[in-house]
Amino acid sequence: MAELTIQIPDELAERLEPLRNRLPELLSQLVNTGCSTTASLELPTANLPEIPQAYLEVLDFLVTRPTPQDIIAFKVSLEAQDRLSSLLDKNREGILTEAEVAELDVYEQLEHLMILMKARAFASVDQ
Repeated sequence: MAELTIQIPDELAERLEPLRNRLPELLSQLVNTGCSTTASLELPTANLPEIPQAYLEVLDFLVTRPTPQDIIAFKVSLEAQDRLSSLLDKNREGILTEAEVAELDVYEQLEHLMILMKARAFASVDQ
């Protein structure tokens, strides 16, 4: 197995610590997710599948070093919400493609991450 070393701000490292054991899995899912939207983030696209809009929005948000209040107030765009709604409708109808199943999985993981971040943000504001 290859080892990858990156430099990130200490604050981000602290936030990622609870996910340390899942980072390889999460990065793999990010790279392997195929969907049809892109966002403002300029990534090399040579052999990479497109990354879900909501994922890029969360990444863009996190690099701004948000305060606990910012985290509590954060919501993805209406476009990302509409895409999720569309995927959920297709899921109920049983007509999701393999790529859409993977995309829906990413949305589910993102939602879980945001719930945890917001809970921690609420806890830090209450202290």
